[in-house]
Order: sequence, then C-alpha cells, then structure tokens
Amino acid sequence: MELRVLRYFLAVANEGSISRAAAGLHVTQPTLSRQLMDLEAELGTTLFHRSSRMTTLTESGVYFRRRAEEIVALADTARAEFRGQDGTVHGNVFIGGGESPAFAALAAAAQRIRAAHPGVRFHLYSGNGNDVEERMERGVLDFGLFIDPVDLGRYMSLTLRHRDEWGVLMRADSPLAAQPGITPEQLRGLPLLLSSQSKVDSMLSAWLGEDISRRNIVARGNLLYNLSLMVQQGMGYAVTLQGIVNTTGDSPLVFRPLSPPLHAAVHLAWMKSRPLSRPARLWLRELQRAEADPGAEGA
Repeated sequence: MELRVLRYFLAVANEGSISRAAAGLHVTQPTLSRQLMDLEAELGTTLFHRSSRMTTLTESGVYFRRRAEEIVALADTARAEFRGQDGTVHGNVFIGGGESPAFAALAAAAQRIRAAHPGVRFHLYSGNGNDVEERMERGVLDFGLFIDPVDLGRYMSLTLRHRDEWGVLMRADSPLAAQPGITPEQLRGLPLLLSSQSKVDSMLSAWLGEDISRRNIVARGNLLYNLSLMVQQGMGYAVTLQGIVNTTGDSPLVFRPLSPPLHAAVHLAWMKSRPLSRPARLWLRELQRAEADPGAEGA
C-alpha cells in the first residue's frame, strides 16, 4: 500500500468525484480509477459507491478514511522533521482534548511558537478523554488535554494553573437561575443532561452523596455544544464546566456553580515512551515556561 495511493483515496473521498479529484491531482481519470480499484482489491473490500453523478464512501470506506488520514499525517510529520534539519523548524503538533477554558493557555503558547516559527502548524482534535487516550496510544496525537478525574500513570504530564469549575447550564428563565449556587437537593427530580464519561459519573456521585444513576438523566453527550441546544429547547439542565458555552449578553442560557463548589484540575499529557517531534518539544517548553512564570507570557 503506497502513500501516494492513500493520498489519491483521500482526494476522492474529499471531492466526492473521481473527475474533480483527478484534476486536482493532475492525473488522468482512468489512472485514478485504476489505482482505487487496485486499492480495493488489496484491502478486499469496496471503498466507494460509484454513480454517474457522485462518488461516496461505503461503511468500509468511512472506516478506512480515518486510518488513511492518520497514516498520511504521520508521514507528513516525519517529512517535516527532516526538512527542519537546516536549522529552521517545520512540522505539525497534534493536540486532542475535551472542551475547557484552560485551552486558552495552549492557544497562547501556540501563537508565540507560530510567531517565531511560521513553519509549525497545529492540528486539534476535540473529543472526550477516552477518545483522546486511544488516539495517543496509536501515535496520532502528541498531546492530550485531560480534566479530572483522570489516571495519568502512563503519561508524562503538566498540571495547568487553570482549574475548571463545575456547575449547571440552564435556561435564563429557569427558577434556579435566581440562585447563586446549585445544591444537590435542588437538582433532585430535575431532568439532567450529562457527560458520557463514566469517570465524571463517579465524581458527580461523590458530590451528590448518592449514585447519580438514581437521578433523572434524559441525555448524555461527549461535547457540550449539542447538549446546550437541548437545554435551550427546555429538555433539562446540563451539569458541565464553566466557560465552555457563552452565557453573556443576550444568551438565553445562564451558568450557576455547584454548591458546595466542585473544581477540577486540568492536565496536559504526553506518552512516556514516545519521543516528541521538534515542533512539539518547542511548544511544550513554551507552555511550561508560561505556566511557571505567568508574567513572562508576553516576553
């Protein structure tokens, strides 16, 4: 399986058309079609539904697309590393994580690295902790941003200065919106929208003083945006972190912290056994410097 053929496959998957992909790749349409058929024969499966108007991925094609994207990204990273041996820094930094205001520190460090080294590019993956761990294990991500509770035993890690605060996202016209903080008793009987992560369940159960499965859970999700739309529609109350959804100005939503307060530490982690690329090392050192000396961030 050649890297060139994987790029051909991804081009067709992105374009939805063999003819448009062939034009962009500067190859003939028969050549591209033959390469794709050879790839399908090698894999022993059909990757595309072909019609006169469009080309779409089969279920196997959707799965293979993810793998092809990962392989191509790793190859591009290796190539960029060698390009940088002339003293310039080129390459990619791959970061995954859940939603958290703590990402602002990572973004600030990325901007400073980009200002000094324009050849460095950043790739972000948004997902829950389980997704990020799995991608780090496969070498697809350099770093993962994790919010407690999390087991970091397999990783090197940096605990950020920022701490997330848990609370409840609700409609602004909710009776609870008048409360300065939300107690376990005030949540009793209310329809709740929660994270899909079991570790979060354990943490919230400890705060409630009872198994959260006994509460009225109406929806779960791995990221907050879609859950917030359900909150807007009046489906219930989302127990989540502060600052992920904008609740200022004319927003129909408000956030109220839990009472007693529940905070969560935020950690950046990377594999102990896998060396980091030069761009990744530079970015990590910049972030470590800023976290150790906040006054030096603009230096």
